[in-house]
Amino acid sequence: MRPRAPFEIAPKMRPIPPKRSGVVGVLEVGTSKIVCLIARLKPRDFSSSLRRRTHSVDILGIGHTSAHGIKGGTVVDMERAEHAIRRAVDAAERMAGAQIASVVVSMAGGRLSSEHFAAEVDLPEPAVAEGDIRRVLDAASTFVVGEGRTILHALPVGYAIDGVAGIAEPRGMLGRRLGVDLHVITAEASAVRNLLLCIERCHLGVEAMVAAPYAAALSTLADDESELGVTLIDFGAGTTTVAVVVNGQCVHVDGIAVGGQHVTNDVARGLSTRLADAERLKSLHGGVMALGADDREMLTVPSISDDHRDLPRAIPKSRLLQIIRPRIEEIVEMIRDRLVASGHAAGAGQRVVLTGGASQLTGYAELVGKVLGPQVRIGRPLGISRLPEAARGASFAVATGLLVYPQVAGLEHFEARRRRASQGEADGYFSRVGHWLREAF
Repeated sequence: MRPRAPFEIAPKMRPIPPKRSGVVGVLEVGTSKIVCLIARLKPRDFSSSLRRRTHSVDILGIGHTSAHGIKGGTVVDMERAEHAIRRAVDAAERMAGAQIASVVVSMAGGRLSSEHFAAEVDLPEPAVAEGDIRRVLDAASTFVVGEGRTILHALPVGYAIDGVAGIAEPRGMLGRRLGVDLHVITAEASAVRNLLLCIERCHLGVEAMVAAPYAAALSTLADDESELGVTLIDFGAGTTTVAVVVNGQCVHVDGIAVGGQHVTNDVARGLSTRLADAERLKSLHGGVMALGADDREMLTVPSISDDHRDLPRAIPKSRLLQIIRPRIEEIVEMIRDRLVASGHAAGAGQRVVLTGGASQLTGYAELVGKVLGPQVRIGRPLGISRLPEAARGASFAVATGLLVYPQVAGLEHFEARRRRASQGEADGYFSRVGHWLREAF
């Protein structure tokens, strides 16, 4: 029997070189929709608004379809999920006029969580060198995550020299001891494995798996927001996930398995109608904040059965809002309580950015402002060229963020990856995924 690895690491990719172009395929696997984007990344000049991006992103192809076999961001029916992924990828490839062999994939399910690990090393020379940074990162990489968890990201948040923290770039600085704070994002190993297997069944390699809120932050946050502190909430159909970004670094990620689909279920139960009709009522007429005219505006609720004697009913719009608001309040309050418990609520400041399709519910931003902070905006993809009008909203924040990820993949540290490379293992996309599968199973 193969000995179990100390911890499992999801497939990771090499960052795209700053002066090279490349074609990237990405795949967002959500509870309600699956999105595939194919884009060309080209080196860009310095931008005052998006200083951290090294490449421009030009969309070549886009495909999206309704998700099947996915619940709470995780695969629950392998065959149905595989067929939905194939449809989205095929549509994107047809539009782009090219085929892709591998994709960068989002991960919204699997109970995302964060841990922080610190380490210190002595400096043999007064000035910090590249080798010193590698040694302190390797020391921090001796962490132990919970059993049954897979590491998605290991992000150095900040360095310290002789106990003085808050250093972003320690190279060349003088001191005697170098420390680092490493932010590790994990997900349930079974959820990661099943999603990876489902994509492999579509004959696609997986270059990297990216936490959904981290991806959404990459595509929607301006540099000044990231520096000052911001909380991003991705309100999806099956999950609501959170990323806290401070001083330009993602310092916390969390998620709950409650989202817009649960609101739809509440409407269907409360009004005794089909799920499809409940979704339509929520999308067209739903909201969180009641107005005086809502008692007079009447809505038609189709019957749940096909019996011609079971006629549609008319209800005031205020009745629909009375069903929706309690669930939205519950979700926002759960996010607030988890942020407070994490200790990152204060560092995130008073600014909140909302993404995800369900975030466009009327009055949602105002309710979030009352509970979390006064400065709330809907996040939309920034710096993405040739993006169709229908894909420029908050519901495509995660998918477009996956296109930004290859530019920042080099910020992560995985000691195990370097050790495998030193043993002479091939570093191709498929070989790395195959190695991960062998270790995981």
